[in-house]
Amino acid sequence: MEMLSSAIESIETIIVDLPTIRPHKLAMHTMQNQTLVIIRVRCADGIEGIGESTTIGGLAYGNESPDSIKTNIDQHFTPLLLGQDACNINAAMQRLDRSIRGNTFAKSGVETALLDAQGKRLGLPVSELLGGRVRDSLPVAWTLASGDTAKDIAEAEKMLDLRRHRIFKLKIGAGEVDRDLAHVIAIKKALGDRASVRVDVNQAWDEAVAVRACRILGTNGIDLIEQPMSRNNRSGMVRLNAISPAPIMADESIECVEDAFNLAREGAASVFALKIAKNGGPRAVLRTAAIAEAAGIALYGGTMLEGGVGTLASAHAFLTLNKLSWDTELFGPLLLTEDILVEAPVYRDFHLHVSREPGLGLSLDEERLAFFRRDKTATATHFA
Repeated sequence: MEMLSSAIESIETIIVDLPTIRPHKLAMHTMQNQTLVIIRVRCADGIEGIGESTTIGGLAYGNESPDSIKTNIDQHFTPLLLGQDACNINAAMQRLDRSIRGNTFAKSGVETALLDAQGKRLGLPVSELLGGRVRDSLPVAWTLASGDTAKDIAEAEKMLDLRRHRIFKLKIGAGEVDRDLAHVIAIKKALGDRASVRVDVNQAWDEAVAVRACRILGTNGIDLIEQPMSRNNRSGMVRLNAISPAPIMADESIECVEDAFNLAREGAASVFALKIAKNGGPRAVLRTAAIAEAAGIALYGGTMLEGGVGTLASAHAFLTLNKLSWDTELFGPLLLTEDILVEAPVYRDFHLHVSREPGLGLSLDEERLAFFRRDKTATATHFA
């Protein structure tokens, strides 16, 4: 059989550890840095596609870790994909889905790399491969995660002055409930109508606490409450969604496209957080979006705090959506003090701006990649 000119020739996975501007506190974990898995798919026609698979907090958040992503792609994904036609992304991803259950973070990085390669091959941005963009930029939220009320207010004021963010999310749930509520309400009072203030509870409350806390938050001007209780308590989410004065958003509840269907059918949330990593890629996340749109559920562009590659992959998908009522939180690259891209993603006037360059519209800085890769197989200049 003649080798296809666009056949997949090799897949390389590289674990990269990047420093962050500050610790990032969640209910279940505090991040001190960010670890990315960079995926490079090389094709017989000389085209290379770049993808990224990034988790939060090792195994504290989900079922995959950087190490498991690398191992599974190297040992299980790659044998299935070598020699396959890189142009037919649909067939390649279906081939993976037939043989590999779950592993949505790893699948997302591979699908991203295939989309990037195909966009470069055709001279089109990834958004056009996904149906066509209807906007060129996306509003971006910022997480205030110091836990100190005065510091968080000062940080929000600074972001407003810089015209970088006017949507703020607060991670709560790890502390005492009344203290958390007072912290959030004080920030909302300080910012008033100049900003949207939202909370993410990361499943930390039981139903009784959630009922009381959501009522207090909603009546004090908090716009959105993300995943207040366990993803396993879907009937509780249904009851809470029916009575909460603030909309309830499902995040951890959506671990695959099928979860989105069941949540919509049951009425467990009025907003869905879209995450390419949780769904299995940019194409997969648009299937979840379609379910939400059909059910009248509003959309929010979520993040796993990816670096530039994963963030732009998400952005290209979100650019194609008819309505993104709750905007996005694609601020991952802004948490990093170092990145591995030649040009950083562009944030200005409260938006992330996405170029129309082919593929994802980015290129790796090989020296920085060599310096920050965990295995240090290459030498590189020190970056201060």
